[in-house]
Amino acid sequence: MRYSDVNRTGRWTEQPATITMATDDHPACSETPMNASRTAKLQPAPLVEIFADGACSGNPGPGGWGTILRSGGHEKELSGFEPETTNNRMELTAAIAGLAALKRPCRVRLTTDSEYLKKGMTEWVAGWIRRGWKNAQKQPVANRDLWEQLLELSGRHQVEWHWVRGHDGHLENERCDALARAAIAAGRNK
Repeated sequence: MRYSDVNRTGRWTEQPATITMATDDHPACSETPMNASRTAKLQPAPLVEIFADGACSGNPGPGGWGTILRSGGHEKELSGFEPETTNNRMELTAAIAGLAALKRPCRVRLTTDSEYLKKGMTEWVAGWIRRGWKNAQKQPVANRDLWEQLLELSGRHQVEWHWVRGHDGHLENERCDALARAAIAAGRNK
């Protein structure tokens, strides 16, 4: 994503969107055909909830991520493993995987227990871009490659970023953590 995709205030512009998730057979996830009646009112795009979490055994060390996508009555779980990584990279990767699984622009409510991810996307990124990918200490931004992927993917959608406290009984966050830890275990056994 280029800086021009962010308006002058550093906020994302909102665009109407439609959705089709990776499961094309779900009627609530299909977009209105372009030849639909001109008098028909456009319906807002269905909301996709994405829950994302990363985990690392050692930091750095083997890492995993888990993501849940939910729209209508459908749910999909994704997970993955990296042999040598950091917890922050896994948190970012979980969000990237969730957004990358969406086939069409849509409204997204992305929930994470990572303040690094949420604040990065809602508070810090505009300043990083303005400073040429330098942080407030004038050092190169860590994980720039993943932040750039996340910017590109989130730019296709209307994303609301939500933070929840980790390991505090949030059902989907706990499930994503379990997916991430299972990915680490499976990856170590390969």
